[in-house]
Amino acid sequence: MSVEPVPAGGASRRSRGDRQREAIINAVRELLEVKSFADLSVSMISERAGVARSGFYFYFDSKYAVLAVIVAEAMDELETLTHDYAPREPDETPAEFAKRMVGSAAAVFGSRDPVMRAFTLAQNTDGQIREIMNDFEDTVIEKIVGLVRQDSGARPITDDLPALVRMLTATTAMTLSHDTGFVGRDADPVRAVDVVERLWLNALWGGQDR
Repeated sequence: MSVEPVPAGGASRRSRGDRQREAIINAVRELLEVKSFADLSVSMISERAGVARSGFYFYFDSKYAVLAVIVAEAMDELETLTHDYAPREPDETPAEFAKRMVGSAAAVFGSRDPVMRAFTLAQNTDGQIREIMNDFEDTVIEKIVGLVRQDSGARPITDDLPALVRMLTATTAMTLSHDTGFVGRDADPVRAVDVVERLWLNALWGGQDR
């Protein structure tokens, strides 16, 4: 069995391409630390990444496409942190379970705060990013609804669990992204997170703490 030779320079070209693509992604992450996503331009991103505009468009068709990649990574991390939404353990109280669920999400939002804020705004104007979030939310909601239904201690405030969990999930996402409508201006977000945990606890377990 013969092996076809790799064209001279082929591996290096692929490696250089990977580096340029990663440089663009990192440039957006870095810029979001100091600027809003709306203020970012392709020229600004290209300059920060050390890549020509033509190079940017070789890998991405818009700045939204870069953000979509970053958001997809964050969603994968969130699902890992929530342990695939494992059922409540026998010795885990509803309050502890609610804290685990919200805390896992907060860990992702906290580590990627500027990106998640940008994403929250961008999903209203970009279909690709909105689809990523919709797909993820549907998966999250389906899993949590299943967990609640098999939890003998659950006391949901409505029989319409999908609608209830969807509302709780959306509230959690907006709170953790520090949307001022949910956390206020210049407010301590930790207070808002505590309220979100209580919302989950009261809405799904009737406020039980054990």
